[in-house]
Amino acid sequence: MLSKRIIPCLDVRDGRTTKGIKFRDNIDIGDPVEMGRFYYEQGADEIVFYDITASSDRRPIMLDVVRRVAETIFIPFSVGGGIRTLEDMRDVLLAGAEKVSVNSAAVQNPDIIRQGAEAFGNQCIVLGMDVKKVAVSDKIPSGYEMVINGGRTHMGIDALWWAREAERLGAGEICLNSIDADGMQTGYELELTRLISTAVRIPVIASGGAGEPRHLLDVLDQGCADAALIASMVHYGTYTIRQIKDFLSQNGVGVRGSW
Repeated sequence: MLSKRIIPCLDVRDGRTTKGIKFRDNIDIGDPVEMGRFYYEQGADEIVFYDITASSDRRPIMLDVVRRVAETIFIPFSVGGGIRTLEDMRDVLLAGAEKVSVNSAAVQNPDIIRQGAEAFGNQCIVLGMDVKKVAVSDKIPSGYEMVINGGRTHMGIDALWWAREAERLGAGEICLNSIDADGMQTGYELELTRLISTAVRIPVIASGGAGEPRHLLDVLDQGCADAALIASMVHYGTYTIRQIKDFLSQNGVGVRGSW
């Protein structure tokens, strides 16, 4: 059985790591370079970096910050935010990322997934999904809708359909974020995670809602996720990655580098 991955997430705005609740009321947390190195030294399996206002501001990602983080860590590094073209993908990979995450641009131009997979390989292309629970309808039969531009724009696209379509186009992984659970620290959206994880063959990273180690146990087990993204619970020093991995290992979840 493959080990489950524990992945700290750095949401970056204006060159600083930030954290909010349901994509709002963000506060400054610290320097992403220092935080990336700290989590790497703690035993993180990967680091995810999102330039959270690049898409909504319609500007390029901050490559200088990406490059500085990449120079301090020696684990897989996934970067997203404002990536719209193959050139953007190439720039991010040359800056030190192993994976590029496409979200808003992919919803608006799905072919960017196919282009990226053909140019750089499926393993490099991560589909970021920001999802909100809505009423079931003919348009949204799963009851989960895609939202883009940092939670600002509802697209009227069914999340389950989009996950399957992105896999068909060549995405190698999905990072699935529940807007409703984001920053709440009350647990991942298990129903959503299970729905997507069991519908696709590619790995799914659960995101949004982690507040204690048991939440990771729940989503990796009941939610069928392959990995769990964490932010608040480590950003605020409530838990260390070692504590999280120890708890998961003691409860029968295979994790890398557990003690």
